[in-house]
Amino acid sequence: MIDFHLSELYNVETKALNQAVKRNLKRFPLDFMFQLTEKEWRALKMAMSNTLTNNEVDDMWSQIVTTSKRRLAHLPYAFTEQGVAMLSSVLRSDRAIDLNIVIMRAFVILRQHLTNYSELSQRITSLEKQTNRKFKDIHDAIHHLMSTENAPEIGFKQSNRNP
Repeated sequence: MIDFHLSELYNVETKALNQAVKRNLKRFPLDFMFQLTEKEWRALKMAMSNTLTNNEVDDMWSQIVTTSKRRLAHLPYAFTEQGVAMLSSVLRSDRAIDLNIVIMRAFVILRQHLTNYSELSQRITSLEKQTNRKFKDIHDAIHHLMSTENAPEIGFKQSNRNP
């Protein structure tokens, strides 16, 4: 999750959230939090605009523009699941605690959906392989039957015997 999204959820300024994190930097190793690169930030803005409705895009862009104007000095920070969980120890309000519980539950649900998607994807791949094998067998059998060298002789044949 991006720092300005989290600050909005926690009802604190992005600057205050980042300052609290920086005061407790030992609690946030690279696998908990990292700063986006310029390329990642552009890609994220593009992805956000592609997945939102027109009204949401307008709101998001105004937020991004406002955020960009406020923080020309640095790019946004992204927090992993563990980083979001660690925020509850840095932001010590009841809202932070309640919100972290909700976010953690959302991550669990997301992981369950990803697992289900992975299992479904594997099952579809398996079915495709089975179906392709069956259709190949049918195709080969039809091809074999239609070839002229393997055509069976059907009907009555008169022999060249003289009575």
